[in-house]
Amino acid sequence: MAEEQKTVIGLAFGNSSSAIGVERVIDVIANQDGDRSIPSIISYVGSDEYHGTQAKNQLIRNPRNTAANFRDFIGQEFSNVDPTYCHASAHPVEKDGQTCFMIKTSDEEGAEPEALSVDKVATRHLDRLRESASDYLGKPIDGVVIAAPTDFNDARREKLVKIAEAANLKVLQVINEPTAALLGHVFTQPQPEDKIYVVADFGGTRSDGAVVASRGGIFTILGTSHDYELGGHKLDDALIDYVAKEFEKEHGVDPKTEARSLAKLKAESEAVRKTLSNTTSSSFAVESLINGMDYHTTINRLRFELTGRQVFNKFTSFVENLVKKVGLDVLDIDEVLLVGGTSFTPKIATSLAAVFDEKTKIVSPSTEGKMADPNELVARGCAFQASLISGYDDEEIKESLQGVVTNSPHTVKPIGVKINDEEFSTIVDIDTALPIRKSKTFVAGSENVLISIHEGESEIVTRKLEKPPKEEKPADDDESDWSDDEDEDEEVREKVVKPGKKLAELGLKNVSKESNVEVVLSITKDLKIQISARELKNGGATARGVTNAATIA
Repeated sequence: MAEEQKTVIGLAFGNSSSAIGVERVIDVIANQDGDRSIPSIISYVGSDEYHGTQAKNQLIRNPRNTAANFRDFIGQEFSNVDPTYCHASAHPVEKDGQTCFMIKTSDEEGAEPEALSVDKVATRHLDRLRESASDYLGKPIDGVVIAAPTDFNDARREKLVKIAEAANLKVLQVINEPTAALLGHVFTQPQPEDKIYVVADFGGTRSDGAVVASRGGIFTILGTSHDYELGGHKLDDALIDYVAKEFEKEHGVDPKTEARSLAKLKAESEAVRKTLSNTTSSSFAVESLINGMDYHTTINRLRFELTGRQVFNKFTSFVENLVKKVGLDVLDIDEVLLVGGTSFTPKIATSLAAVFDEKTKIVSPSTEGKMADPNELVARGCAFQASLISGYDDEEIKESLQGVVTNSPHTVKPIGVKINDEEFSTIVDIDTALPIRKSKTFVAGSENVLISIHEGESEIVTRKLEKPPKEEKPADDDESDWSDDEDEDEEVREKVVKPGKKLAELGLKNVSKESNVEVVLSITKDLKIQISARELKNGGATARGVTNAATIA
């Protein structure tokens, strides 16, 4: 163990915004400008360098000297770079085999634009984040836990580590963003519940999703999905199109034809979208939108939701397709966690609630009043992970990341028990990391108890809910008219787990009918199963120990 406690932070380095988590208090801090969600943008006005919100404001006045959305370019060949989201800022170009931004960093007369590589821009951004954390803590930063998207391969993760080290940040661990978000969500719980989560990260320019199984405090990513075209900007674009048409009807000029006026529309649309997440209406006002003409209108939430209807449907389809991709049904999902700035929009949560079962919990700012800021969940999770490893030395951390530790077999089917041919009960859920040891207690019910262990077979059944009888109405009563649709029974889908292949069995003799029987199931990493049972009496005191056991390969 290290002799001194390290000063370690958690870092969420997003394509649109970043956040800094402090492991000491498991919280997200603000930078020097007071921003907790810090735009991942860097801008130059002459030789002055701006970051965060100050740099974002330059997208209107000084777009060609402003670099944005550069995180996704890290470790990418220029041929694979998508410059779509850089049209309102400096464009990426190839120079000396690197992806660069041509930016003027000097106000001297005749100064030529300088080629700033993606690595250099990212380094300067991370360096500013380090300064913010150091200023807050009042001492240097010894290490960082940083989150990366699940589509970052090993080479891109190594590049991210090198960039952080160039910014004087020692990377102790790189964790996946959905895992970090879940950590930030459940770290206050004494023991995370066994659940299957969908983590849907709806950012400004892209959407990322993951299905994660939480079993005994261990998170396992079952599958991921990415949409590089779907993000909050699509809702902004829908709002821009609506406003532009209204403006053109009134003034006969399309404001989207001029770059500066389009930038103003983008900035105001983003602000209105965020306002409508908290209120039912918002003013949309832009001074000197085009040709010196101002524009002002009021947009309510209903109008916004109708305008962006197609985009909202895409968000819902993204999550549905993710669940199908991993071979699960929406009934298998226990909780949907919405992450990212766009998840503030209430319509996304209500649309997902209509798709999932009513037992599935949708966690978003509009459904959970005490939920942490979705923009900060990844940083909080990184900070929590930092608090766990800050007391260990580098060698111990490195050993804990070896494949033999992080890669383990998982159950592909649930495993449960039947007592005396009664109803099947699951003990070990699907996608549980091995080895595992779990127990369950049953009422004996008879003097001789037969215990059989089975693989579970899941299936979805549909049953109809009969509507209550229709009340008879007087012949002259025209106030209520029942349609044919109302007469149809409602269909309800349910997940049922039935016993399948028998794996082992054992029996207990001469037990008290009223006593409890504890069944203990152990599965090794070599996929060997051992079961044991014992009778419990007097509030849990053991009347007899292990009565029988069976082991199968």
